[in-house]
Order: sequence, then C-alpha cells, then structure tokens
Amino acid sequence: MAGAKLSIRDVTVAFRGRRGPEVIAIDHLSLDVADREIVSIVGPSGCGKSTLLRLVAGLVRPTSGEIRVDGRVVADPGADRGMVFQSYTLFPWLTVEGNVEFGPRLRGVPEDERRAVAARHIQMVGLTGFERAYPKELSGGMMQRVAIARALANDPEVLLMDEPFGALDAQTRSFMQELLLSIWLKTPKTILFVTHDIDEALFLGDRVYVMTARPGRLRAEVSLDLPRPRTLEVTTTDTFVQNKRRVLAMIREEAAKAMGMEAVPAP
Repeated sequence: MAGAKLSIRDVTVAFRGRRGPEVIAIDHLSLDVADREIVSIVGPSGCGKSTLLRLVAGLVRPTSGEIRVDGRVVADPGADRGMVFQSYTLFPWLTVEGNVEFGPRLRGVPEDERRAVAARHIQMVGLTGFERAYPKELSGGMMQRVAIARALANDPEVLLMDEPFGALDAQTRSFMQELLLSIWLKTPKTILFVTHDIDEALFLGDRVYVMTARPGRLRAEVSLDLPRPRTLEVTTTDTFVQNKRRVLAMIREEAAKAMGMEAVPAP
C-alpha cells in the first residue's frame, strides 16, 4: 500500500525454548494499515495475534522481516506507538490525572501543558471529576478508559489495542466500543485492534484480517462496506451478518486445525 502509515513486511517470529524445538509463532506475514484506518485482527487462540501487536510496539523483535511506521523501521518501543492491553496496566500509586500525564511527563512536557493535555483526554473518555481518584477506586470500564486516555495523551501515530475490552461485561464492552469510535472520529488515529470477538472486530474495523492457526499467517482480508459513523444498529444489517458468518466459518476451521480436529459445519 503506497504511503501506508504502518507497514509489516514478510515478518517471521521464531521462539526457541531451552530444551524444546523451535516454535514459529508468525510466518512470513505482511500487511499495511493506512493513515486513520482501523484494522481488526482475529483468529484462533495461540495464532500470534498478540505477538503481532508486540512486534509493532517494539517489545518483540522479528526473526526476519521488518516493520515500519511512517517509513521508519521499528526497532524499539517509541512514543509514536501507544498500546492498550486487556489488563489495565495502570500505576496504582498514581491518580487518574497522574496516570494520564505520565507519558508527557517522561517526554519533558512542562507541567501546565501536560495538565491541560491530561484534562482534555480525561474529559474525552468521560471521567471529568475523577482526576484525583486512584485505580483501586474505579470500575473495570473506568480503568480501561484511563488506559485509553493515557495512550492517547502521548499523541501516538499508531494505537495498538490488545483485547482491551475482553475483561468487561457485555454492556460495558458495548459502551466502550462506541466510546472508542466517538474518540476516533474526534482525533483519528491509525488503530490495529486485536480481539477474539467477531462482532467487535466487524463493528470497529474498516478491514478485518483472519489469521491462521500457528504458525500465524494471514488467511483472509475482509473489507467492510459499513458506513461511518456507526452505531450498534449496524450489527443487525445483512452486510454485517453475512461478514460475521464468513469470518466465523474461517475461525472455526482454523481452531479445529489447531486441535487436530475436523471442523463441524456451522449451522
């Protein structure tokens, strides 16, 4: 893709245990993500989805191949990439405000400026009034909103999200999906979003990639002709349901392969 914001080229990741054989987690995987695009990644458990995000984050180095953001090779973690994990990973000794302004503080942003940045992002995620609260005083959904605000406060070029809503109840999860899209409309970012939830992948993404069972490769790309802005009503449309059936069938087949079984046809 010409001018891609994020480019992953022929990446392979192999791990070797102390005694066991080499395990290939990701095998010659390539994909591009355009500026301000949301791309969802789905696949069976253990297929390398989270490893892929950690590669882009610079937390894992590829055995071969390369990753570029804005044409620059990714070798280490950097402020141009923000990551939100399933676990909230907040600093328990810092307040909501302290967590959100942590990145700008590390970058040497003056106090008045970073407080303004924190206030803007706390308001964006609907937590105004909770600036002085500590993580232990917040619900799971509130903590994840803090985590998103903290990632965005660094103004990253690419936002990496690894099952960020997986630990939330269904109602809170739906709210967080809609909140993420509303934030994205206000401050569009390039987002790579990993999830086990097919509905979530389709609802959020411009495109969905389905990964194979390990070693992780890209089995299919599903482009979504769903208008934006989106509301949850889109999940009942024929286009959404047809794409869901297609993606579900592929994941069932890959999961069956991983277990050495034959996939049972979907009803």
